[in-house]
Amino acid sequence: MKLPFVKMQGAGNDFIVINNIELGYTGAELSALAKQACTRKVSVGADTLIAIEPAKADGDFYTRYYNADGSEAEMCGNGARCIARFAYETKLAGAEMVIETIAGNVPAKRLDQRTYQVQLNSPTTFKPELKLQVEGRELTADYVELGDPGIPHLVVPYPDLAMTDLETIFELARKLRHYSEFPKGANVNFYDLLADGSVVERTYERGVEDFTLACGTGTGSVSYALVKKGLVKPDPVVVEVLGGELQVKVDGEKLLLIGDTNLVVEGFITDENLELH
Repeated sequence: MKLPFVKMQGAGNDFIVINNIELGYTGAELSALAKQACTRKVSVGADTLIAIEPAKADGDFYTRYYNADGSEAEMCGNGARCIARFAYETKLAGAEMVIETIAGNVPAKRLDQRTYQVQLNSPTTFKPELKLQVEGRELTADYVELGDPGIPHLVVPYPDLAMTDLETIFELARKLRHYSEFPKGANVNFYDLLADGSVVERTYERGVEDFTLACGTGTGSVSYALVKKGLVKPDPVVVEVLGGELQVKVDGEKLLLIGDTNLVVEGFITDENLELH
């Protein structure tokens, strides 16, 4: 097998990108491909597999997002930024485009060679100040869903987050991710608000089942919750993630995610353990 692909990353959130318009893989095959190819050390390795498919409605093209565990996600903000660059550079779309996703249309724009902006799916659910019982204590968190069907996110304050070892909060993150009140589970976004108004964020992603270097929809959810509660200024919210810096412009229910993209490698997957029929 020689499967053409590119590997891209945005703020450290990394993706295997394939043109499924040409390849024509089924959903089951894409799921199997993600489980194998996204596994680090034994294959290419990535947080997510993204497949570009023909548009279903009025967008430029349709995208499907498969987590490293093979589950299909609604959308991925940093993935959409990388896909926008891929589409522009392969002439699938112009400098402004509309990316179709399960969760709704995502307008995207090229700002310069490596910087792309996407409009995240608008918030459809916001439940502030929820009281959650976990590890024998009560935590206060906000719950946000972006798009329809909604991408579920918990927004959890955590002091001195930049100095906190992720192993210290791993078990807490895992329990919150599977919290019983959230039937779809939730991505868990810890944050700390700094004195200069910027935000430190660490995200445990469902489907990856670990902390990732960045999560675009998580960053959008954190920014939205903090703006709604009057804790930060909306234009833009500057967020430090493990993979770098992201910015979110919050204009009412409109969330614009801006950040860097990086084309890491282009070639063929020749994984001899990969079997697709």
